[in-house]
Amino acid sequence: MGKNRPYVDIMSLNEEVTGSLNFSIVKFPDGRTMRFVVDCGLFQEREYGDLNSMLPFNADDIDFCLVTHVHVDHIGRLPYMVKKGFSKNIYASETTCKLLPIALGDSFKVLNSVSKRKHVGTLYSESDVDKTLSLLKPCKYGEQVQVNDNVKVTFLNNGHLVGAALILVQISYPECEDINLLFTGDYNSKNMFFDVNPIPEWILDLPLTIIQESTYGDMDSSEMHPCFRTNIKECLNSGGTVISLVFSLGRAQEILYTLKNMQDSKELPVGIPIYFDGKLGIRYTNLYIKDGLDIKPDMKDFLPQNLTFVDKVDRGQLLEDYNKKIIVTTSGMGSYGPAQTYIPRYITRENALIHFTGYTAEGTLGNRLKETAIGESVEVGGLVARKRARVEYTTEYSAHAKADEMIEFLQQFKNLKLVLVNHGETNTKKVFAERIADEVNTKQVGILGRRYFFRVDTYGLVKTLSTKFE
Repeated sequence: MGKNRPYVDIMSLNEEVTGSLNFSIVKFPDGRTMRFVVDCGLFQEREYGDLNSMLPFNADDIDFCLVTHVHVDHIGRLPYMVKKGFSKNIYASETTCKLLPIALGDSFKVLNSVSKRKHVGTLYSESDVDKTLSLLKPCKYGEQVQVNDNVKVTFLNNGHLVGAALILVQISYPECEDINLLFTGDYNSKNMFFDVNPIPEWILDLPLTIIQESTYGDMDSSEMHPCFRTNIKECLNSGGTVISLVFSLGRAQEILYTLKNMQDSKELPVGIPIYFDGKLGIRYTNLYIKDGLDIKPDMKDFLPQNLTFVDKVDRGQLLEDYNKKIIVTTSGMGSYGPAQTYIPRYITRENALIHFTGYTAEGTLGNRLKETAIGESVEVGGLVARKRARVEYTTEYSAHAKADEMIEFLQQFKNLKLVLVNHGETNTKKVFAERIADEVNTKQVGILGRRYFFRVDTYGLVKTLSTKFE
């Protein structure tokens, strides 16, 4: 590495899936140092819960922050970073900036409630949330934003979620070629609610390092077996109740649209009542309809008939109602929200179906139910119940691309110097990294985590360095 070229040291401060935080240190030939982070999310795996109150860097030294999307495992600790001294700009897409006040407000309420139950201090305060929101800088898709004299960023739309972005970071220095970093965040090439634009040719031609997620890096799209509709019909035909667990943003709206399609195709009788419970999910759903959030006009009519928002009825009546019905409720992993009320009651009913529609992290209620056999007892919110209900899981609605789709994404880049794999379970990252090495035309592949910094310049990997964080 020449002494007169800048370089970047990149690492991931989340070892597996949740708690996303990419930390980068830029060194310039004139001796200056610049630091930035991409995302700052909450850990949801039990194993890493203690890391939520740890930032292994000085927050007031961070020069700027970039946000890929609004899921809590990517934004849930932004106010904590502000509490610890961060006071610079937070760049996010325009839609993400619209959603962040709702997402961070809800995250604070959940964390505050948990803290009170455990008699410990809250991770951050409501005023920290307000300070965080005051730092937001909305960015249009496709427009280059000059962050400072040496950095410009470009947000590209991403099918993972409304407002989600791939973020290109270009680091420049006089008489040197740019260092080009593309952070995928959580990635998908498609979304039923909006169109995903192709990557511009000028970006495909760049000498590039890609920081690539790998949540489903060990599964091809051909291995995904749709089962949600079939399972719903089987449960209702037996006179049972369906409890569909959904994430408030994205998944909830997709499931409601699926139920509408089932009604339209006569698979689901319109007379069967559908209930949607979860204040946050209802707020997001109303935004889909009223604000647009980049939603295609023809997709704003996505609600099924005979739908009732549970903020308008007594939840207690649903718990005592043994008639067949569908209850769509949050949270997606079952550990928070109304799910904590419905699951203990319905898990004991033999004709009930509890259907998870997305990823369930280790230590969450959804993950524990996977490991509990029919007839065994399971603890839910302090209550012990015997599992008699049918519990199912599906990845068909996953907002993450599968391995073959991510490989196809990487293959379109014409001058790929390095791929750094992050955001996946330990073995999944390894499996996916090996596949990239076999199938993608890139000089090198690395696996991000807390153990190593990867030193990168315009030509790709320079070397790896052990960190003090592991």
